[in-house]
Amino acid sequence: MLTYPSIDPVVFAVGPLTVHWYGVMYLIGFLGGGALGVLRARAPGSTWSSQQVWDLLFYVAVGVIVGGRLGYVLFYNVGYYLEHPVALMYIWSGGMSFHGGLIGACVALALYARRSGRSFLSVSDFLAPLCPLGLGAGRLGNFINEELWGRVSDVPWAMIFPSAGPLARHPSQIYEAGLEGLLLFLIIWTYSSKPRVAGSVSGLFLICYAVFRFTVEFFREPDAHLGLVILDGLSMGQLLCLPMLIAGLWLLLASRSRQT
Repeated sequence: MLTYPSIDPVVFAVGPLTVHWYGVMYLIGFLGGGALGVLRARAPGSTWSSQQVWDLLFYVAVGVIVGGRLGYVLFYNVGYYLEHPVALMYIWSGGMSFHGGLIGACVALALYARRSGRSFLSVSDFLAPLCPLGLGAGRLGNFINEELWGRVSDVPWAMIFPSAGPLARHPSQIYEAGLEGLLLFLIIWTYSSKPRVAGSVSGLFLICYAVFRFTVEFFREPDAHLGLVILDGLSMGQLLCLPMLIAGLWLLLASRSRQT
């Protein structure tokens, strides 16, 4: 078994200013996604400019942060934050929901699409290949924060997380970084490298993420205050993946119908 490397979650501190790795990972995700977007914008036939890419990323960054935090509060721990409302601002300590961030990003996409005169699906299709980098970086931030660890296991690569007790567990944050970050990026970036019917790239992104997240949840420790929410078998994360999967299938099938 492995032992958690005890990474200091604080990168550096200067007086009252403290920079956490969790925030740095989000910054890496947004800047990396912006760089990939600029690369796509410069491709022949693109209707995007570099400035439009960064404008889009600004909208999405705000939507993801606000939606991700509110989603975590509402989906996972509303009781705690009702008792400790000030803790809502402690984003650096963790506590972001992907599904809440997705809702926030969709609202931001709708606002940007309306402002720029583009269709919602054309914007979401452009954005989808840029997202996995941020998702992978966020999972590495969870690992550094020593949160969202996996279930107890005896596999050779199981890891002892000091905050989780003496038992070795699946390093589920690394699983998610590999699936939601690296593999999802390879699939969506490759698929979107050719012209596709509007909605097909977004649909494939939703399907792949839902499948990957649903699978990893079997290895990830459920939230202690929630446990398994459906028949003692499915977690809240898996429950929230189901509408994503349905929406992704609908988008992909609808796009293929339009193509036909």
